[in-house]
Amino acid sequence: MPFAQLDNRALISVSGPDAEHFLQNILTTDLDALKPGEAKPGALLAPQGKILFDFLISRAGDNAFRLECRADIADDFVRRLMLYRLRAKADIAKQDQALVTVSWDNDSTASFSDSSALADTRFRDVAVKRAYGGVARDGGDINAWQALRIGSGIAESGLDYQLGDAFPHDVLLDETDGVGFKKGCYIGQEVVSRMQHRGTARRRVLIASAGSALPASGTELTVAGRPVGALGSVSGKTALAIARIDRVKAAVDAGEAIMAGDVAVALAIPSWAKFSFPQDAASAEEA
Repeated sequence: MPFAQLDNRALISVSGPDAEHFLQNILTTDLDALKPGEAKPGALLAPQGKILFDFLISRAGDNAFRLECRADIADDFVRRLMLYRLRAKADIAKQDQALVTVSWDNDSTASFSDSSALADTRFRDVAVKRAYGGVARDGGDINAWQALRIGSGIAESGLDYQLGDAFPHDVLLDETDGVGFKKGCYIGQEVVSRMQHRGTARRRVLIASAGSALPASGTELTVAGRPVGALGSVSGKTALAIARIDRVKAAVDAGEAIMAGDVAVALAIPSWAKFSFPQDAASAEEA
């Protein structure tokens, strides 16, 4: 079974009698639907609805949670959580052990030997597990992991988008159970709910493919010189992209090439996603 070890991740623990109530009131994830053995995506938003921190959250025992995030944002994340804690009885701390091992198998019914590993629920077409702790071991393939994530349409902050510059819908948190639309209020909830009910999400994660190697992450996607999006993580001839789906649809309908630098690309919706290109791209872009 292929695996990779990620040394750029950090773990934050939140525990105590009020831990679940505290987190439920500020994060996008619906913790009522978080089962033991699962790692679900989520975000802490600005009041204006944009993502300040992204993470995977899992249960770590009674009244205890584990948040896995980028190592370079962990200290800021802890400080922000403490700012919102107020009088809640919850202890917040960054854990010293931050080794994260991911393993996967193309057979979604495959069994895993590590009984403590968590199911990464973002992935729908492949079974992915995450394990925390342990020791570094040889044989991992970080490039294969990135290719899997890209091919599955799973965006993460950093190479795929910048924190403070994306709404949850932009990065498909609405499609990966990273947003609880039936839970109560949380920070930024009003903006996210309005986008959901009005169907106004225009930027979306797409999978870009080309006949030759794609340029670097951050390269602008253009149609006749007009920007429609940008590349995120790149793996050879495939990449993630966040693009305006109305502009992409208009370009396809008009037979215009979508370019990443000087490379022509095709953009596709991830196979598991429920959103679609707008039927009337011209009207959608004017909306």
